[in-house]
Amino acid sequence: MTVSWTLHRFTGGLLALDTANTVVLRGDPRKIFDRFKDPAEIARFADAASVFRAAELGGRRLEAPFPDKIAPVVLAIRETTDRLFRRAVSKGAVITGDLPGFLKACAEGLADGRTEIGAPGRPFGEPATPIAFEAALAVSALSLLQADTVARLRICPNCSWLFLDRSRNSSRRWCDMAVCGNRQKASRHYRRRTAARGTAKCLGESCA
Repeated sequence: MTVSWTLHRFTGGLLALDTANTVVLRGDPRKIFDRFKDPAEIARFADAASVFRAAELGGRRLEAPFPDKIAPVVLAIRETTDRLFRRAVSKGAVITGDLPGFLKACAEGLADGRTEIGAPGRPFGEPATPIAFEAALAVSALSLLQADTVARLRICPNCSWLFLDRSRNSSRRWCDMAVCGNRQKASRHYRRRTAARGTAKCLGESCA
């Protein structure tokens, strides 16, 4: 099924986190599903990310002309990124034993690259030319290793997505207040109303 790659799909704060979140409802074996199950979605995701992650990419466009070919390395970066930083959130620090697999996956994403990165104002290289999606994904993932970035990583309590909390006082709770935050508000409101109706019914029936 074709995915609608809307702004909500890019609430992680960085390309690598948005990519990790393409597996939905991690931890729930009954509901978990992978938006990259069809490799063609990798190319469509890259097109959308070129727009929604333009600031991070320095305006450089992502390209994934052969999604079937790059799928193994993209999935490897995605899964090792999620494993490493999800555990970092729970532990408060990066677990060194998780690093070798993560670094190997990122190295594979960069292996065929012929670009220069990190110049002032050009974090992902020359904006005028496209960059391979797997290479940009690796660069984004490696940027997460900065200590101040690790300290701001969060897991949304509603959908379990990883996201970067850039709020001034580091108090952001939801990946997307308009979606997950409102769903939790609605759920709490429903529970309160249900409990109130139950209490009123009990009083009307003189419950012991």
